[in-house]
Amino acid sequence: MRAAYYFFRFGLELLALPFLLLFSLCCKSFQQRKFDIGLGPFPLINNIYHKRALELVGYSAETFVSQVWHITSNFDVRFDQHWLSKSILTRKLLLNLYIFCWSARRYRSVIIYFDGGALGQGTAFLWRLEPYLYRLAGVKTVVLPYGSDVQVMSRSPNLQFKHAMAVDYPQHRTRHRHIQAMVDVWSSAGSHIVGGCEWVDYMHHWDSLMIAHFSIQLPEMPAFRTESQPLERTLKLLHAPNHREIKGTRHVVKAVEELRQEGLDIELVMVERVSNDQVRRLILEADVVVDQLVIGWYAMFAIEAMASGKPVICHLRRDLESLYVATDLLKGFDEIPIIRADAFSLKEVIRKLYDDRSVLSIAASRGRTFVERHHSVEAISLEFSKIFAKLIGPREGRGEQAQTGNKVERQI
Repeated sequence: MRAAYYFFRFGLELLALPFLLLFSLCCKSFQQRKFDIGLGPFPLINNIYHKRALELVGYSAETFVSQVWHITSNFDVRFDQHWLSKSILTRKLLLNLYIFCWSARRYRSVIIYFDGGALGQGTAFLWRLEPYLYRLAGVKTVVLPYGSDVQVMSRSPNLQFKHAMAVDYPQHRTRHRHIQAMVDVWSSAGSHIVGGCEWVDYMHHWDSLMIAHFSIQLPEMPAFRTESQPLERTLKLLHAPNHREIKGTRHVVKAVEELRQEGLDIELVMVERVSNDQVRRLILEADVVVDQLVIGWYAMFAIEAMASGKPVICHLRRDLESLYVATDLLKGFDEIPIIRADAFSLKEVIRKLYDDRSVLSIAASRGRTFVERHHSVEAISLEFSKIFAKLIGPREGRGEQAQTGNKVERQI
């Protein structure tokens, strides 16, 4: 039955291929496109910030998604309510074909991830041809990693992470060859590849390297405690266990329980599957944010916390820091203001923070500066301007949409 399903899908795509080739070839001769850059089709919140970064340097940009998640639905164009998205296989395939053609006709360039674009979503073989079809259409592709899209675990040197993935996502093994093939196809055929974080473990090439491409709209500067202000004895920790083994959640729980048994007044707040607005509110209420203890680098949760003036505990791999220091992306090994801890040292790190709260104030004040320098919309806009100046030409000044504020969400 499964084989019949696959061949049925394969046959439909084979019938669609001549149309895709002809359409892409016709698109190449079309010079006037509505937007410089499209970001999609996966509903990653970072695309919203990346759009703002692009507009800051004068590029017109638009986000589009084929579905939405619980984090946010604030994208410009949504196809999840299109009539084709709610039907049988043939209509779902037609929707993916439509989104590809729509994007190839609408944008001069697209920012996508190693999952691919619309054709990367469940097609039998068209996902292999998608970068070449975009190229045939004259659309430049900038390919960013974000996590599971590039995590080819046979390439990871991190044995703890391999174990964590096996525990949290045992089904990941069934996608191993597909993920590896996607990484290799897009690395070879994408117009511009961006590396960073621990993603570099799985990639064999990148055109640009960042410590992480994550960007954020900085919130208003929070008020920091001063030494004259009394500190509450309770130390409030915030942790987001959306990937419990990967985040090292059991180590966090164990450390807190053992410290409580010793008489330390520590509160652990766990947040899972809530909106980004709720996460930000909980961050402001915490004394310390505990990010991840296994992967060896930080991500959006830590960036959100640092931007809000909160100290962060996270495991940072020394070899990754060495890479970013050696390539001058970091000024030194002490530039990242994160409080280092792993599964083995977390308990003692929390104990020291409990006894000496001044460390928290220092890390909090340095964190805000670090995010401004490396992860603010303004900082990422400079990196994107270098990339797109080479691909589609430079722009000057602020884009019109950046001045008029956020675009109202539209539904297809």
